[in-house]
Amino acid sequence: MATEASAERRPPAPACKEAPGMKDSTLHSQSATKMSGEMDKPLISRHLLDSDGSLAEVPREAPKVGILGSGDFARSLAARLVSSGFSVVVGSRNPKRTAGLFPSAAQVTFQADAVESPDVIFVAMFREHYSSLCGLSDQLAGKILVDVSNPTEQEHLRHHESNAEYLASLFPTCMVVKAFNVISAWTLQSGPRDGNRQVPMCRSSQESQRTVSEVVRAMGFMPVDMGSLASAREVEAMPLRLLPGWKVPALLALGLFTFFYVYNFIRDVLQPYVRDGKSKFYKLPVSVVNTTLPCVAYVLLSLVYLPGVLAAALQLRRGTKYRRFPDWLDHWLQHRKQLGLLSFLCAALHALYSFCLPLGRVNRYEVVNLAIKQVLANKSHLWIEEEVWRMEIYLSLGVLALGTLSLLAVTSLPSIANSLNWREFSFVQSTLGFVALVLSTLHTLTYGWTRAFEDSHYKFYLPPTFTLTLLVPCVVILAKALFLLPCFSRRLSRIRRGWEKDGATKFLLPMDHALAQKTSHV
Repeated sequence: MATEASAERRPPAPACKEAPGMKDSTLHSQSATKMSGEMDKPLISRHLLDSDGSLAEVPREAPKVGILGSGDFARSLAARLVSSGFSVVVGSRNPKRTAGLFPSAAQVTFQADAVESPDVIFVAMFREHYSSLCGLSDQLAGKILVDVSNPTEQEHLRHHESNAEYLASLFPTCMVVKAFNVISAWTLQSGPRDGNRQVPMCRSSQESQRTVSEVVRAMGFMPVDMGSLASAREVEAMPLRLLPGWKVPALLALGLFTFFYVYNFIRDVLQPYVRDGKSKFYKLPVSVVNTTLPCVAYVLLSLVYLPGVLAAALQLRRGTKYRRFPDWLDHWLQHRKQLGLLSFLCAALHALYSFCLPLGRVNRYEVVNLAIKQVLANKSHLWIEEEVWRMEIYLSLGVLALGTLSLLAVTSLPSIANSLNWREFSFVQSTLGFVALVLSTLHTLTYGWTRAFEDSHYKFYLPPTFTLTLLVPCVVILAKALFLLPCFSRRLSRIRRGWEKDGATKFLLPMDHALAQKTSHV
């Protein structure tokens, strides 16, 4: 995180005409407490805002905020500010044309008039238009400019300074704050309940940080301090990242899918073609994919709980919880949510593919051929009790596993997770997650049944696919069962409560104007 001193390293840029003196910029804080109960209400329509006072109850002396710009984000921002109890003045180059796009409670005027009275002004413009505001430098002196812009990837690479730093270099007499660039126009319209509440902020002064933070809280969001304005480049890079936390899990899932797909292709398609000359390449689009998906889902689910087992084993070995995990294990623990959601995706696709199998021509031809063989063999009744029981149990366990996995996926959503306390969330994600892993294991075992012990299922001397998928989950289940033993569970519980094997936790306590060193063996 950047420090306050690093803000002085801003590259020099030609400043606009500098106005003498600095105004005292303090925003009234009346609206933050009065409108706290209405912040999460979505902006339904302008008519409801005008008619229903519960949606937008404006105080007698509403704090005034300015907006420079008339684009989509500026309109959503104005609507959100109005519903939060602020008096909004919008500056536009053509106010007559754009006035009808903004809420009726917002005043739309020329840019020079819009910056006169507000102390906080949102600059909702692109970087190349900043210089057009230089003519307003006298009116903007001493005010707080909130930069909400985002550069494109090419602009981010081309410019060495952020948009906020460039704006600050054009207006050195203003206090610049970078904020709201990670919030979409849709989130502003629908309310923070349906989007991310966090608003990363960096600033050129502490005074501007406090003032804008009050506005952010009044709008129902949560300000996150990112340091001085030198951090603006990092804040502006946040929206440019495409699912940064999903890269490794997605590559892992893709790698597992490729491995198991090739493995199943060799066993189910290539081996019959090489050995018996039978062409079964028609299995590639559906059958091989449907055989691969549950393998990927099962292994990914086991990889969700394997790092927890490794972390517990590491704590038992070290005898303390106060030492950092290795970086690879720490990153693994942070990606468990993504692994679990990808596991659910593969399991759901497997269920859909399984439903589609009876609709294919292959299944119809196989049923007809089986009926012809039964007639030719003079068998009037074909019933294998063991196979019937196996398939019934197999399907039932699969449905239970998918249902439990669906519950895990739903509770991973922020809106659902925020409604649960820590004990409820831990029970669902940890206990029910382990139940889902056990059900998946039983589902896999009933599918394999006795095939692992039959030579005919070892094609090209390769074992059946399900035997490979059982390796990691069985290790996780056995390790979990081992940690339930009293000799391990009690020791692990003590370690997680602060006990250490070889060391002692030391505290410094004041005694008679001196500090005496005390040792705790908790």
